[in-house]
Amino acid sequence: MDDTLRKLRTVLSNRSVAIENEAEYMSSAVIVPLIFQENNWHVLFEVRAANLNRQPGEVCFPGGRIEADENPLEAAMRETSEELGISMESINPLGSLNYVVATMGVILHPFVAYLSEDALLEPNYSEVAEVFTIPLEWLINTEPQEAYMEVATRPMGGFPIHLLPPGYPDDWKRRKSYSVLFYEYNQYVVWGLTAKVLNGFVKLFRAAQA
Repeated sequence: MDDTLRKLRTVLSNRSVAIENEAEYMSSAVIVPLIFQENNWHVLFEVRAANLNRQPGEVCFPGGRIEADENPLEAAMRETSEELGISMESINPLGSLNYVVATMGVILHPFVAYLSEDALLEPNYSEVAEVFTIPLEWLINTEPQEAYMEVATRPMGGFPIHLLPPGYPDDWKRRKSYSVLFYEYNQYVVWGLTAKVLNGFVKLFRAAQA
């Protein structure tokens, strides 16, 4: 074999494959927390504080940005501990779910964990307005509502339109549509990435119980 190709094969076979443009995304990790109360398993959610710059008042799972010196699970557990005011020892990981690459520039790494029964929740109210739970049985028997959003792109100032094929639009160009899920439970609405992760977990749970 040509020496050039042999060297190229060596480089390609010895490298780890990664997402080429991962730096363009914010990498975050969350915990889907299971908690046993009232003789049943529930999934715990947070309502984000109203003063937050990003997604104030929305329902989410505990979690946040992955720092440079930690892996996704470490980040998810650290953020959960800080937001719920519980010890790391109270968070018992069960495994990971599929990660989600979101159109708004987020790579989300979700994990499932159960919270120890003796864990005393003391939410950090600078980030968490309140916490609530939904019975797992209700989630298993409820299909989410589904709607669709559209993604489009528009060249910014200085974009070299003249280098593209003739007729390329200089205004908004439709790219794709994607589904958005909604769960309505009492006065709460779980939607967006949180609902997508939740739906993936529920499907996996159903399969595990079959």
